Amino acid sequence: MADLAVGLAKSVVEGALTKAQSAIEEDSKLRQSAQRDLVFITGEFQMMQSFLKLADDERTRNIVVRTWVRQIRELAYDVEDCIEFVLHLDKKSQWWRRLLPPFVSAATQPLDEAIAEIRQLKIRVEDVSSRNARYSLISDSGSKPVVVHQQPPAAARAAMGATAFSMLVQATDIAKRQYGDLTQLINKKDDGFQVISVWGTGGDLGTLSIVRKAYDDPEICQNFTCRAWIKLIHPFNPHDFIRSLRVQFYANSCTEPGSIIGVGVLKMMEATQDDLETFMEEFNSKKYIIVLEDVSTIVDWDAVRMFIPGSKNGSCIIVSTQQSEIASVCVGHSYQVLELKQFSTEHSVYAFTEGSQGDGVKAEEISAEHEAIPDTIHTSKIDAALGWMKKYPITGRESEINELCQYTTKARFNSSHVISVWGIAGVGKSTLVRNLFCNRILKTTLFEKYGWVDVSHPFNLRDFSRSLLLDFHSESFQAKEAASNDTIRSKNPIQECRDLLEKHHCLVVIDDLQSKEEWDLIKAALLSRSSRSVIIAITTEASIATCCVDKEDLVFNVKGLQADGAVDLFHQEANRKNSSSTLKDLKEEPKLLELILKCGGLPKVLVAIAGVLAKKTVTLMDTVGLTNDRFMHTLETNPEYDSLRGLFGWMYSYFRSCPDSLKPCIFYMSLFPRGQSVRRRRVVRRWVAEGYTRDSEDKSAEQNGEMFFSKLLDLSIIQQPPQSVTTALGDTRMISCRVNGFIREYIVSRRMEENLVFELEGCCDVTTQRTGRHLIIRESWDRDKIVFESMDFSRLRSLTVFGQWRQFFVSKSMKLLRVLDLEDASGVEDADLERMLKLLRRLKFLSLRGCHEIHHLPSCLGDLRQLQTLDVKCTSIVKLPKNITKLEKLQYIRTGTSLLAEQPSTPCLSVSELCGRRPVIGIMVPRGIDKLTALHTLGVINIGASGGKAILKELEDLTQLRKLGVSGINKKNIEKFSSAISGHVHLESLSVHLDKASQGCLAGISLPLKALQSLKLHGPVEKLPGLKIDQLSKLRKLDLEMNMLTKDDIKLIGGLPKLCALRIKLLQDSKLHFCVKENGLELHTYREAKVLEIACGSSLDVTFGTNTMTSLELLKAYCSDRSSVKFSGLKNLIVLKEVLIKGCCDDKLKEDLQSQLNDHPEKPVLKLED
Repeated sequence: MADLAVGLAKSVVEGALTKAQSAIEEDSKLRQSAQRDLVFITGEFQMMQSFLKLADDERTRNIVVRTWVRQIRELAYDVEDCIEFVLHLDKKSQWWRRLLPPFVSAATQPLDEAIAEIRQLKIRVEDVSSRNARYSLISDSGSKPVVVHQQPPAAARAAMGATAFSMLVQATDIAKRQYGDLTQLINKKDDGFQVISVWGTGGDLGTLSIVRKAYDDPEICQNFTCRAWIKLIHPFNPHDFIRSLRVQFYANSCTEPGSIIGVGVLKMMEATQDDLETFMEEFNSKKYIIVLEDVSTIVDWDAVRMFIPGSKNGSCIIVSTQQSEIASVCVGHSYQVLELKQFSTEHSVYAFTEGSQGDGVKAEEISAEHEAIPDTIHTSKIDAALGWMKKYPITGRESEINELCQYTTKARFNSSHVISVWGIAGVGKSTLVRNLFCNRILKTTLFEKYGWVDVSHPFNLRDFSRSLLLDFHSESFQAKEAASNDTIRSKNPIQECRDLLEKHHCLVVIDDLQSKEEWDLIKAALLSRSSRSVIIAITTEASIATCCVDKEDLVFNVKGLQADGAVDLFHQEANRKNSSSTLKDLKEEPKLLELILKCGGLPKVLVAIAGVLAKKTVTLMDTVGLTNDRFMHTLETNPEYDSLRGLFGWMYSYFRSCPDSLKPCIFYMSLFPRGQSVRRRRVVRRWVAEGYTRDSEDKSAEQNGEMFFSKLLDLSIIQQPPQSVTTALGDTRMISCRVNGFIREYIVSRRMEENLVFELEGCCDVTTQRTGRHLIIRESWDRDKIVFESMDFSRLRSLTVFGQWRQFFVSKSMKLLRVLDLEDASGVEDADLERMLKLLRRLKFLSLRGCHEIHHLPSCLGDLRQLQTLDVKCTSIVKLPKNITKLEKLQYIRTGTSLLAEQPSTPCLSVSELCGRRPVIGIMVPRGIDKLTALHTLGVINIGASGGKAILKELEDLTQLRKLGVSGINKKNIEKFSSAISGHVHLESLSVHLDKASQGCLAGISLPLKALQSLKLHGPVEKLPGLKIDQLSKLRKLDLEMNMLTKDDIKLIGGLPKLCALRIKLLQDSKLHFCVKENGLELHTYREAKVLEIACGSSLDVTFGTNTMTSLELLKAYCSDRSSVKFSGLKNLIVLKEVLIKGCCDDKLKEDLQSQLNDHPEKPVLKLED
């Protein structure tokens, strides 16, 4: 987590540096002495910024450096807060105070306080900088810290050579977070044959003791009756070697008294040549462990291996060497490095084992038993595929398999023949593709040959080609052996692979690509323009996946399982491990469900935990409780979860290498509760307020925040909430999200190390150690005032409250608070709000959304000069105060409530209520709103109640608006409104609510549509405004409330090229026939639509044609006791996943829907909600 801490520090230092440079330019506000101090601070922070970039490259882990980085970060926070205070002091001149007598003007002024604080900060900056020299954190060259990097001493580095040392550093980057136990490694394989090399950076110091401890372990002694420890003698003597093996095997397996064993040993030492030959013949069938001490040359190793059979029965060789290159060569071309023990910062002992560095992730994704199609059991690939599909049925991925099948078909018949599949480690990429691979073998004749190759690392193209040839030619285990002999003797395996891919229709899977360079080598050597094969490349990085393909629509991103799929997979794996396990009786157990949610939908984690719990009997619930309470600690330290080591290595590697700008955003997501949906806009606006996303040359802070959100979604760090196929604006524009449970637990387990976040939940004791930058009050906290008042809030930047509000939650010491988030908090009243705003003058983000007891905003709101975000939606506020026009930095205003907001729900609500379309009340805004030129989001405002034409004139000047919501539109002001927004070229979202008596007022009206992605038209809409398809090329979401839709309307909407979500409420009885014909032929329409929501005021008949909505995944209908809905042609919606009926659903409708869905080839689910 050191690299995440460095990333956080970089972000804060960059913010402080920006603020300092801005302050230097404000000559009128600062005295010359403060100017000089800021120039000095700026220079020092530039140097610190350079160091932090270097520190990341040097894989900073040393505790001294980590402490220094933390001090830099805290200092940067304080500098930024101080300068921000200066920049936003009241600009009014106070020269008259200088004329007052000393006893009158003695009170210290804010500017004087700020200048004094800058002076103190300068001293702190000097002190932090001096620590660099004092502790030699950066050398004179500025390239490498003297005591930072944990590396072998100079003698060891010289001995291993520059190349070997470079390879070791690269491999051990991950090993630093992959800790191994030698005993566990030896016992890991019940069958097969393995070589483990043990090497220490300090020579033999500590190495032999670690090996000896494992060698004498009782479990090892029980598992390996044939044990031998041999120190190699130079030159190597094969007779002495075999004789020593024979003697030690006898001595270690003998159960007689010591004196008798000694006699037997003496006899064996006199063994004849015939005795040794007989021993060698028996050797092949024995399960053994042999320790080879002091292997110093490759010649020694090759000589020894001639006499040791590679018995695939769990046998093991331990190689002890003082050379890292020997350690890696003995294991094989592909290896991974694990740290066994760290004796000091410069001396560690490592184990080299078979497999690529980090490969444990991919191997275990499929599950502990999914590593390969079991060719040793089946006689052909078809049998193997059948066995695979039967033994490992796909769980929670049905729609993704269907989509991936379409990708292969598309690639097969298009010019581009490469598909890339990517996702984070442990998310199930290999399992998904393996299922597709078997599916293609069994159900299609598109391909003549099938090959699967795991990329070994370090990468070698020749070895890669050999592996691919071997898989092409293998139909059974015997054939594979023969193929192995042939391909090894092949003069040019690379050319042979290229010829095969050109002459035959092949389906090839390349698993575990780790760099663009690897792909470039494969592509240049094996693929040609005339190739007839389809390639599927699997990787963990989006950039590599994009590099592999010619078209972005051939990149497939695998995300974590949804909650239902995760539960199903967990119990499926538990049953596979132990069919008699009592876990199947605990499916509704809250503690078990909580544990499953913490896995974040990662199949790798689910499989590992299911495997462990399936073995438990009496202690099952105790184990569940303990794992829940210490989730991340248990998975990282318990040997039973050894299979997850690769995943933690990947996570450490990812946090080390991901962009520094993204690290604070990842960290920040842990503030939100696990399993609770969080609005996307809420997350992004908080990032902006915290300074985690900033303006760049070509993008605003908000746009950069949306881009970061998209990246976290692709990485499964945030996930789509269940039962919300909200691909309305693409997944990246979903309305709400959830934090991945596993990633959240990983961050929470480390964030207290940085002293940044503290939570109040349950029952808390009084302690002086509860402090940080972010405070979260959970709903479960007992609201103990004494505990709260004992805490230090002097550095608090954000306060988030879930559940009940208390008056004492605001303190005078919260002077630096930037973010106050009270969304859906209960008990917040007007008096509480006024007190908050008087104390918290530095707020940048204020959310009161859902606080129904707030009726008005106090006038002191105008004093929040730094406020950027104001969200008062779903409150009782109906008017904004006049002095809101003083808030020049305000970018985001979300308002509006509804008439029925506080009415309780009834068993059968009206359609309007079910749709969430209660009559919207836009709030009144004061004159002067045009002064808020930074606004990009505004709504919902009531145009009619706010002054009509006058307010529309001011609205015309807000040309930076990207999202606008208005109500009170009628026949009198519709033309002025249209004119006012005609120049808003940045407008992406427009919501218009018409007055009741405004039928037909939109007819003939033109709207700014070219940049629109979302359009909402509500009210008595009789006819759509003048719309043209070429003007709506970017529209993804359309929400209409109309009397009825005509055939022309259906045709127009169906031709929108990017429409993903369509919501329709019809006020009159009508028929919706989604089928557009031209010259007697049905056209392909609504191609991209994934979500369709329908409601009606009375009765509605909906029909789907054969070429319409072929991408639809979710069909949602709202029914009331006063309306009826009928559907026909559901079988034509070929990828439909779910039909959801909300409200009153009669038995006839339910039976009809279920009958149609039973006949549907994809078997969509039917869900009913009251």
